[in-house]
Amino acid sequence: MAQKKKAASVVDQSLPFEKVLVELQEAINEADTEEVRADLERRLVAEREALYRRITPWQRVQLARHPQRPRMLEYTARVLEDFVELHGDRALGDDPAMVCGLGRFRGETVAVVGQQKGVTTDEKVRRNFGMAHPAGYRKALRIFKLAERYRMPVLTFVDTPAAHPGIEAEQTGQGLAIAQNLLESSKLRTPIFSVVLSEGGSGGALAIAMADWVAMFEYAVYMICPPERCAEILWRDVEQKELAAAALKVSATDLKELGVVDSILAEPGGGAHRNPEGAAMALSEEIARFLAGCRNGDWTPERRQAKFQRMGAWAELEALAAPEVADAGVGSG
Repeated sequence: MAQKKKAASVVDQSLPFEKVLVELQEAINEADTEEVRADLERRLVAEREALYRRITPWQRVQLARHPQRPRMLEYTARVLEDFVELHGDRALGDDPAMVCGLGRFRGETVAVVGQQKGVTTDEKVRRNFGMAHPAGYRKALRIFKLAERYRMPVLTFVDTPAAHPGIEAEQTGQGLAIAQNLLESSKLRTPIFSVVLSEGGSGGALAIAMADWVAMFEYAVYMICPPERCAEILWRDVEQKELAAAALKVSATDLKELGVVDSILAEPGGGAHRNPEGAAMALSEEIARFLAGCRNGDWTPERRQAKFQRMGAWAELEALAAPEVADAGVGSG
């Protein structure tokens, strides 16, 4: 009975492109015999595998935003022991959108930083849907420095649409806080591991993801801005969001090919929300490999800096100006 209720709850939160899966699940729930049920379950598995092999970039965004995807604190509860949260930026206060603290991974002490979007409506509002204010980024930086001082590896969990865009965030130094995190992360003398759980948006994500090793869940997205906003900027039409999602190269596969992320964590069939334990196990094994590299001395600030300097493609063109402008020497010197 408990399994049927769990399946129904996932069906209730199904996405538009999952209609065929919903219909098969309903048929399974109503099956009269075990033989019919077994046949339908085999069909469901096959349909799910086929569907998720061909999902579009926009469908991937929808999946990354699924309300039942596991959040940061659900992962830390599964992969860490003795997690203790630390509060405050030592300047203005505490930001619930950014969760920081210390914990142990298989007996090894680690520093932890990440965004918590929230699960219930009240928690989402309290945590500002994972969109941190400057105090959140300053708190993260405080933990980075603490980890460096005591030689603890840092684990960061990225799950945010973006940094908070409100006027109060700008008044208290949002841009400066993010820039300081980027600068200090680039030279931090302790290893940094980062994982994109669901949605990694803009500087809000990058401020805690300038890491030696960046992992990304298979159906997560990592992008400079939401597709809706990109569509408004480029085409003045939010309905072009599907085109924008494709242009942004949001998928883990695209980003690994571009060198933005280092590894892709496979998700259980249908996404991490269908099997949080399986997703946590994949993350746990990735963290274990990273920490083994820490013990071997694989990660250094110099290597981290070189990695980010390699990102992107540059081309130098000699004659961008019109010939008459070049002859006149405009812009020379």
